[in-house]
Amino acid sequence: MRSIWRGAVSFGLVSIAVKLYSATEDHDIRFHQVHKTDGGRVKYQRVCSVDGETVEFNDIAKGYELPDGQLVVLTDEDFDELPLVTTREIEVLQFVDQAQIDPIHFEKTYYLEPDGVATRPYVLLRTALENAGQVAITKIAIRQRESLAALRVLDGVLVLHTMRWPDEIRRPGFAFLDDEVTVRPQELAMAESLISTMAGDFDPTAFTDDYRAAMQALLEAKQTGGEVQAAPETADTGGGAVVDLMSALRRSVERAGGTAPKAAADEAADDSDDDATAKPAKRAPAKKAAAKKAAPAKAPAKRAPAKKAAAATGPAEEPAKPAKRAPRARKTA
Repeated sequence: MRSIWRGAVSFGLVSIAVKLYSATEDHDIRFHQVHKTDGGRVKYQRVCSVDGETVEFNDIAKGYELPDGQLVVLTDEDFDELPLVTTREIEVLQFVDQAQIDPIHFEKTYYLEPDGVATRPYVLLRTALENAGQVAITKIAIRQRESLAALRVLDGVLVLHTMRWPDEIRRPGFAFLDDEVTVRPQELAMAESLISTMAGDFDPTAFTDDYRAAMQALLEAKQTGGEVQAAPETADTGGGAVVDLMSALRRSVERAGGTAPKAAADEAADDSDDDATAKPAKRAPAKKAAAKKAAPAKAPAKRAPAKKAAAATGPAEEPAKPAKRAPRARKTA
């Protein structure tokens, strides 16, 4: 495991250096969004709703909308100036019985490991909590968010449960709570008997994720049946991305008041018109074939370089004479 936070547990005048690890992990089968026809990955861009431009991550700030519709924009510098006393400290506030904390308050669970030479005070706090049978209520700040947290012992390790603040827990204001519903004693006795029959010790390993098992079986069956395909090339290296890039560059040049280079304009035209590029390719073999047929008739023309070399000192007009005999050669053929 890799620690995600380092700090200290403040227990009275004792400071215990610790490292924080996530105690849980997701085993969900994750899927990518792909194009159904070719399997290409679907990507998303951050686009500004005002000017339609793609926004780089470094240019993104956080905005808070006021009740009157106005917007307050906060930058990283604004957040850095906010006071977070518990940035690198887990401050113990009080000790309570665990039964007094309803599980609805728990949010995420972390393991605490002693850091460096802090093993002895770590074991001291762990043993004291076990002997008292209580949990410590603390405060901690993780990723610029301050939370309440419950610190307890599990399998010899200090475990930290981050908790939601009281105003973050909704109240169940359902209408049926105001209705007077009567339950017959016979029905209640039967329900209690059913509960007693199904009672037992909790063993999480006795339960399985049936949906995930079925999904894995489906994926394995498709793989065995050959219903797989090679992952396509990413859009960054494909021809479509080049066309989009050329189009974006051309629009950028036009927006700046310039003119796209002729070579770039010709390339963009070629990419957008496949038929125009196909026709010259079909005529090329025909020209080569005609040239091969005419080769015997042009045999005398092979001596032209020798004559040009002999007449190198003569007038510049003389090399043009063999060119006049070329039509006569084609007439005799």
